[in-house]
Amino acid sequence: MSDLTLTVMRLGFLAVLWLFVIVAVQVIRSDLFTTKGATRSSGQRGASAAPAASGAGRAPQGQPGATAQQQSRQRRGQPTHLVVTQGSLAGTTVALHGQTVTLGRAHDSTIVLDDDYASSRHARIYPDQAGQWTVEDLGSTNGTYLDRQRLTTPTPLQIGVPIRIGRTVIELRK
Repeated sequence: MSDLTLTVMRLGFLAVLWLFVIVAVQVIRSDLFTTKGATRSSGQRGASAAPAASGAGRAPQGQPGATAQQQSRQRRGQPTHLVVTQGSLAGTTVALHGQTVTLGRAHDSTIVLDDDYASSRHARIYPDQAGQWTVEDLGSTNGTYLDRQRLTTPTPLQIGVPIRIGRTVIELRK
C-alpha cells in the first residue's frame, strides 16, 4: 500500500473513533440530565431520602405564610410519607411535602435505587391538582408495578398499596 492510502485510512479511522466518542458522550449526557415524561420546575425537587423530619414547617406551594400546623389540618387523612419496605433501602422514609418524588438510579433522584432492574429515571410520584398522589412510569425498561399490575399510564395511589421497582417495594403511608 502506498503512504497516501495508509494515511487516508488512518485519518478515516481517527474520524470514526472521534464520532463514536462524541455519540457516546451525548447518550450518557442525555441519560443523566433529561427525563422522559417528567417536567421539573424550580424548587420541585423532593426531600432527600433522609429522615422524614427534613423540611418540616415549610409552607405548602401556593399558600404563602401557612404554618406546618395549618398544613396538617388541611391534609388530615392524606398520606405524609413514603416508606421503602423491601430492597437495599428497606426502612428508608421520605416525607411528602407536595413535591415530586423521583425514583431511579440517577444520582439526583429523590430515592436513589441501587437495583440492577431500575432505570436511571424509572418513575415519579407526584400530587395532582386534586391533591391525590399519582405514580407514573417514566418509560423504564423493566416497568413499574402497582400491586402486581404493570403501569402504562399515570395511576392514583392508595395508602398501603405496594409499588414495585425491581427488587424495591415502596408504600404510601400516613
